[in-house]
Amino acid sequence: MWLLRSLVAVFLGLAAPAQALEQVAFASRDGTKLSGWLAKPEGAGPFPAVVILHGCAGLWNASGKLGARDADWTARLVGAGYAVLLPDSFRPRGVSALCNDRDRSLTPADRAQDALGARDWLAGQAFIASGRVGLIGWSNGGSTVLEAAGKPAAAGPGGFRTVIAFYPGCRVLLRRGWTAQVPTTILHGLADDWTPAEPCERLAGKGGARFVGYAGAYHDFDHPSLPLRERKAAYSERADGMVTLGTQAEARTQAIAATMAILKGM
Repeated sequence: MWLLRSLVAVFLGLAAPAQALEQVAFASRDGTKLSGWLAKPEGAGPFPAVVILHGCAGLWNASGKLGARDADWTARLVGAGYAVLLPDSFRPRGVSALCNDRDRSLTPADRAQDALGARDWLAGQAFIASGRVGLIGWSNGGSTVLEAAGKPAAAGPGGFRTVIAFYPGCRVLLRRGWTAQVPTTILHGLADDWTPAEPCERLAGKGGARFVGYAGAYHDFDHPSLPLRERKAAYSERADGMVTLGTQAEARTQAIAATMAILKGM
């Protein structure tokens, strides 16, 4: 496995001090050479770790900074004692975003190989606690972590201890008869009109996962500060092709607590 490291400081877009991210390189299990960004607590470790997967907009915002949701979760997890690895599935493949693309060159099934490749890289790091690696994804990344959770490779010593999917799309997996191979939780807004909750609730029931729904919550409900708004998207439950997204404070608070409780038990 090849490896390249360069230490850089990237501002995460939070009120807290800048979080240092270390750029690393590793191979997806499909052979693609990927970039990843590592943040970890002070000290030598070993630390439990979390791989977090970005959504269809990519890892970086228009200003070239880490997206606010990924930045918020990274800072929160590092503050709680976890090392965090953020693979960039898009830029190494020449992709900027997929939210408006119906015919996608990169699918969640493809990206699941990135999650497993990230896990492979973490397994070789002395500062990572053996067997204590979780996987979290949002939206397209949420669908991706479910794809990974359904693979036998996700289980066992080289896999993930737990998987958490925020507002994924679940219809494709539901048609395939997906079954979780590792403990898996789906956290979803019940008002989501982009990736609807109902197929995910059915998927969880049939596939052995846990489903938690938040009343009145839309897509991106856990974002640190996104006023409710609408945007155009390639897929929508609405006839006008628009989707609703934005922070829902109560659901955000509950989902943060649920996530931290799950990770604490891994």
